[in-house]
Amino acid sequence: MSVTKAPPPTRDTGEDPRPAPRAEAGRRLNSPLVLTLLMLLVVLCQGPIRGALGAPVMQSWMTVFVAVLVQALPFLVLGVLLSAAIAVFVPPSFFARALPKNPALAVPVAGVAGAVLPGCECASVPVAGALVRRGVTPAAALAFLLSAPAINPIVLTATAVAFPRDPEMVVARLVASLLVACAMGWLWLRLGRTDLLKPPARHAYEGQGRGAAFWGSVRHDVMHAGGFLVVGAMAAATLKSVVPQAWLRTAAENPVIAVLALAALAVVLSICSEADAFVAASLTQFSLTARLTFLVVGPMIDLKLFAMQTGTFGRAFALRFAPATLALAIVVSVLTGWVML
Repeated sequence: MSVTKAPPPTRDTGEDPRPAPRAEAGRRLNSPLVLTLLMLLVVLCQGPIRGALGAPVMQSWMTVFVAVLVQALPFLVLGVLLSAAIAVFVPPSFFARALPKNPALAVPVAGVAGAVLPGCECASVPVAGALVRRGVTPAAALAFLLSAPAINPIVLTATAVAFPRDPEMVVARLVASLLVACAMGWLWLRLGRTDLLKPPARHAYEGQGRGAAFWGSVRHDVMHAGGFLVVGAMAAATLKSVVPQAWLRTAAENPVIAVLALAALAVVLSICSEADAFVAASLTQFSLTARLTFLVVGPMIDLKLFAMQTGTFGRAFALRFAPATLALAIVVSVLTGWVML
């Protein structure tokens, strides 16, 4: 009678003794394969594509799209570079020392100080968060947050270039934006609750070398602002070339609808403040007051700003601050346009 010996016990190493299944090569699409398939599709469909691009509507669309991009891109790049340089090389404590100790006086000073940050709203939110972290009264930091994207020299110069025949648009944008920023700061000083303002987290680039922080900020702003510029240029070209002109005339002929429509468009498009003037200038069907509303609302509250404010200061703050800013910006824009335009 033969006795079969049991196999020696094996130590449990925590590893699965079964061989790992091989990844099936044909199920994953990589970037070169996708690009090759896309190019093959373009070659096969070049006839219909050529016909579509040759249509008068598409030619008009491309003309407006390229014109908005070419005009706005230099201001966007310059604003991003200057914004990154100031945000990295100028310590946020400088603003805290420069502001008055009286919170009511600090609000307008902070609003006017927004002119020294030549960048878009993408840069103003983290800078405002840094000011709050360093002890600046939240009302002054919020006034700075709202004014910086709208009254800095880059944005005002771009507005002057976009509206060469209407120089009063530059002054009206400056006045309306500054009034809204200061009014929201005072309103928060009067009615704001500290429990609604979540202490902002440490910025991702703080603690790194200045060179790394500078280029990190540039890459971040270019990717975000450049993408929104392309979307805004596409929307402006679509409104100009594809949307029936009768619709735009109908909306533009009613002053109330025109103002509300461009305010909503500014919120949805989320265009960088260095480029929004060129999009507004292309909407020639609308009045100057309606386009002023577009220019005042956009840098203060749009979809990307709401997301950034939520991430920096908390959702409870953003849900109250954004609607109040939108309503006040519309009212002040209409009054300023009625007086100055």
